[in-house]
Amino acid sequence: MTDPNLRPPERPPICDYEGTDYRTRFWENKGRDYEDAVERIALRRLLPPNGGTRFLEIGAGFGRLTDEYVRFQHVVLLDYSLSQMQDAQERLGKSSRYTFVAADLYRMPFKAGVFDGVSVVRVLHHIADVPLGLREVRRVLTPRGVFILEHASKRHLKSILRWFLKRQTWNPFDYKPVEFVELNFDFHPEYIRHELENAHFHVERRVPVSYLRNAVLKRLVPTAVLAGMDGLLQLTGGLYAPSVFVRSIADGSTPENVRLQDLFACPDCGGDLIHQGDVMRCANDGQRWAIRDGIYDFKAPLD
Repeated sequence: MTDPNLRPPERPPICDYEGTDYRTRFWENKGRDYEDAVERIALRRLLPPNGGTRFLEIGAGFGRLTDEYVRFQHVVLLDYSLSQMQDAQERLGKSSRYTFVAADLYRMPFKAGVFDGVSVVRVLHHIADVPLGLREVRRVLTPRGVFILEHASKRHLKSILRWFLKRQTWNPFDYKPVEFVELNFDFHPEYIRHELENAHFHVERRVPVSYLRNAVLKRLVPTAVLAGMDGLLQLTGGLYAPSVFVRSIADGSTPENVRLQDLFACPDCGGDLIHQGDVMRCANDGQRWAIRDGIYDFKAPLD
């Protein structure tokens, strides 16, 4: 395993939703009830039935899927956007069950091995350095911890047809990720499997999702019926859908006897953080990080 306190010298470029109306512009009353429903079906199939103690939702946004982690005692929501965390806090309420964190996936402000479950849904398509991101997820998971990852797939039926008809230049069967818009990537399912294994994960199950993502079908077929049909198609395991959910188990070792209160660590050096009012101060380098109305803000240190 990589040194749990080691941080990369430089961050890859980050897609920042700060200040956007993502919740109302993309989801609420925007005809995406089908996408929401089928993603929940996949999540319920892959989440451990007995839950666990602490769960991390990376790229949580406004908390759209957070209610699916009800079997976990404590849920930490992380997003790079502070405004998204404010939306999530407004939606879910201030509760000891939730911790809201604005931070960077590549430098998460957590100690090693503090989560027994992690999800990353509708996030990986914005990740420029997948190996680095997956290693950081593995760092914060306990041994045998569950990791549920969703990724946009380049090898789906529409892209295959478009490639054969010469309406797109990139090959859906090529393992290399394709960046079709800046910081928007599609991935081959086998590329993701390979990178998960390199990051010390054991892939247990893969579920294809959103086979029926079509504007005409969504308009003509009731959402419950369409989602039910997609749920049946998910059982086929045929990885030719535009989205794939992957359940993996963390291999290897992580520091033992991590106490529940030992959650945070300095995102730059990995040192202990001292809670001082509305500030978290690093015991190693003295850097300070703000707590803004109950949201831990690790996007940038205080001056």
